[in-house]
Amino acid sequence: MTRVNERIRAPRVRVVSGKGEQLGVMDTREAVQKAKAIGFDLVEVASNADPPVCRVVDYGKWKYEQSKLKKTSRSKSVTRLKEVKFRVRTEQHDYNIKLGRIESFLDEGHKVRVQLQFRGRENAHRELGFEKLERVKGDLKTMGNVDQEPKLVGRNVVMVLSPLPEGQRERKFKLSHGDLIEEDDFDDDDFDEEEDQDTEGEDEQDSEEKEDLK
Repeated sequence: MTRVNERIRAPRVRVVSGKGEQLGVMDTREAVQKAKAIGFDLVEVASNADPPVCRVVDYGKWKYEQSKLKKTSRSKSVTRLKEVKFRVRTEQHDYNIKLGRIESFLDEGHKVRVQLQFRGRENAHRELGFEKLERVKGDLKTMGNVDQEPKLVGRNVVMVLSPLPEGQRERKFKLSHGDLIEEDDFDDDDFDEEEDQDTEGEDEQDSEEKEDLK
């Protein structure tokens, strides 16, 4: 808990200005009065120091800036491997949505595992899967690098992308209304549900394909 003004318990504190200038060690009550006299607060920033260190700042603004710094630090330190799945027959509209989703992940600094799943007779034409992922790779070249080139893993073709440096990224894939696809537009459950539905329909499609062969 951050102590401010009269809540600071130490009788004497080392005072630093908002710009980092050392103002010296002084009585806490005096330091609070001086801070308030110029429209600021006295905020304890290093309670374990001897004496504790306090900064003369606008507490509301300081708290907001600290929150932003923590959020930025957290987002940079946590890198996850996300996953987006395609089918050989993924239609253009769904293809664009999935690429927008990948762009969102890359823009957040995450790596993305792109997986193309075969089913039924598609297993006899696996070159189509490699062609699809080569297309994905080309379409996302303004957002990411290829960490792992497309390769066959079991019955799937898999590729891993990592984000370009922040200043070099350029998003291209948009919704029909023209807005960039952001993370809030979709969540992981949407994609999990989509894949579950595909799996549930697999037996039915295989059955239809067998009827076609008769």
